[in-house]
Amino acid sequence: MNVIIIDYGAGNIKSIQFAFKRLGIDAVLSNNIDEIKAADKVIFPGVGEASSAMKMLQESGLDKVIPMLKQPVLGICLGMQLMCNHSEEGNTKGLGIFNVEIKKFSKAVKVPQMGWNVIYNLKSSLFTDVQEKDFMYLVHSFYAENCKEAIATTDYEIEYASALQKDNFYGTQFHPEKSSKAGEQILKNFLNL
Repeated sequence: MNVIIIDYGAGNIKSIQFAFKRLGIDAVLSNNIDEIKAADKVIFPGVGEASSAMKMLQESGLDKVIPMLKQPVLGICLGMQLMCNHSEEGNTKGLGIFNVEIKKFSKAVKVPQMGWNVIYNLKSSLFTDVQEKDFMYLVHSFYAENCKEAIATTDYEIEYASALQKDNFYGTQFHPEKSSKAGEQILKNFLNL
């Protein structure tokens, strides 16, 4: 299976590659548009700040390519947030795949949310053999508002969408590649989509 991890300078790519290696898949890093379009599955990672990450996507033309992809695409953390309409982080216009806004947690809670938290209201084949209230690993200061595209929910000060799906596009706020057995199961499920 041809799995491409989009390499645009804002990724936590090594841990994702290792996670797929454990599943017997050599995921390839690429920013080549033809390779990305030809992949069986695409991972859109992201670590860092939204506006600078979006700028890197625009400079490489990937901002136009990603929304047109037809195969299953999984956005992780900032990758998922960039797939939404808009982020309060750096007042960033997103790719508009998911019709949802990215907001900042209030000062009432410790920001970033860092560590393990549960996911529930699971609503997708992405979560086959994953249990309600399984723990996932998160590191983020911004969140996707709860919306009709939410396929998992997490509670941190408020309930927010910790995973999204629309057509062939999936997104997780948590890091499946760092989330033990349940996270590995999600990656396995993604490969089986």
